[in-house]
Amino acid sequence: MAKTKTLYYCQSCGAQYAKWQGQCNACKEWNTLAEEIVEKKTSKPSWDSHTQDSPLKRKQKPTRIADIKVSAIQRMETKNEEFNRVLGGGLVPGSVTLLGGEPGIGKSTLLLQLSLQFNDKVLYVSGEESQQQIKLRAERISDKENNCYILSETKTQHIFKQIGEVQPDVLIIDSIQTLHTDYVESSPGSVSQVRECAAELIKFAKETNTPVLLIGHINKEGSIAGPKVLEHMVDTVLQFEGDRNYVYRILRAHKNRYGSTHELGIFEMQAYGLKEVKNPSDLLISKIDNGLSGTAIAATLEGIRPLMIEIQALVSTAVYGTPQRSTTGYHVKRLNMLLAVLEKRAGFKLGAKDVFLNITGGIHVDDPAIDLAVVSAILSSNEDEAIPNDICFAAEVGLAGEIRPVTRIEQRVIEAEKLGFGRIVVSKQAKLPKTNYGIEIYKVSKIQDLVKILF
Repeated sequence: MAKTKTLYYCQSCGAQYAKWQGQCNACKEWNTLAEEIVEKKTSKPSWDSHTQDSPLKRKQKPTRIADIKVSAIQRMETKNEEFNRVLGGGLVPGSVTLLGGEPGIGKSTLLLQLSLQFNDKVLYVSGEESQQQIKLRAERISDKENNCYILSETKTQHIFKQIGEVQPDVLIIDSIQTLHTDYVESSPGSVSQVRECAAELIKFAKETNTPVLLIGHINKEGSIAGPKVLEHMVDTVLQFEGDRNYVYRILRAHKNRYGSTHELGIFEMQAYGLKEVKNPSDLLISKIDNGLSGTAIAATLEGIRPLMIEIQALVSTAVYGTPQRSTTGYHVKRLNMLLAVLEKRAGFKLGAKDVFLNITGGIHVDDPAIDLAVVSAILSSNEDEAIPNDICFAAEVGLAGEIRPVTRIEQRVIEAEKLGFGRIVVSKQAKLPKTNYGIEIYKVSKIQDLVKILF
């Protein structure tokens, strides 16, 4: 009887070792090595017997870069504008897209909704739910006739056999961690199983020119579970995020070989599925007529999309010895820096006060252009004076207390004008191509100028 071969794989990065050790040499994580039984492949991948010979299987010769002919990529649109925007215009034939997100956030709902909207033939493979469960959700999402096939299976050999019979135009796998192949003896979800199953699906996608969508679980740190090499293998990595206490969901691209990674898709979770949000600024700004202190509107950008977001601040006298600094959707270190600037450069004594900051809607913003709105909200709460509803802000605050310009300021101004704001505060160095906008533009160079405008 042959001796069983075992290797130790790092559950964080996927590095392999012949024997156990406490720390992974590759990613420096502790206690992440797990023993897995491995078996050498003795036959070709299971999909080879069900697919036709393709030009990609023939031997390639080196070609001078000047002689390589490039044609435009024919994308497959998904009838979902938000999803198309994040991908860069639609699915690319032969591409592999990995969608990650927290449990219950709506990953399966999103891809099932997409599969029901396709005109092409779609095979939806689920290793987590039965066909009856998926049918119940599909009836809630759409009652139209469609060309979607449902398969509940976890073994890749059986999946590829059904793929050979159905010949789908799009393949959806829910989820990659539930699949297992006969060529590896470890359990489903292990590093070696995830890597091997993903490699089979990727090779199938490239050789048959079929787009493949994979759902991936995430670990407690928020990254895709399994080996890090999985994210390097696929063409696109999407993150589906949101707060369960809110109905809004945000789709971001962390990696995209066929488009930008700065795009953003916003959805609203409804009883019948995910609804596209065409104008997110209306949802992110509360419609409160009476003026409340500590609220300011910022003009930010996510990719090429301008957004108007509401920032709320609360400044109160510290009851305990150490003042509290708490934020939601904003970096605490950035808040501490702005408070230090207000203390040092503008003379506001905030060192002994609690400061709480919140970006409404449950989204997280990294754009430095919201600095001026954050400062305005803090000063408004500190002075207990409301900022007028028709004014918004778009500028960065420097360590010297100066107001710095931000990129694509004209888009921010046009978005504010479109949403009915009457005034916008920008940096004095901001360069606008024209002067006659339908909104009044205030240009400031330091925080003292901002105080004169607000109060």
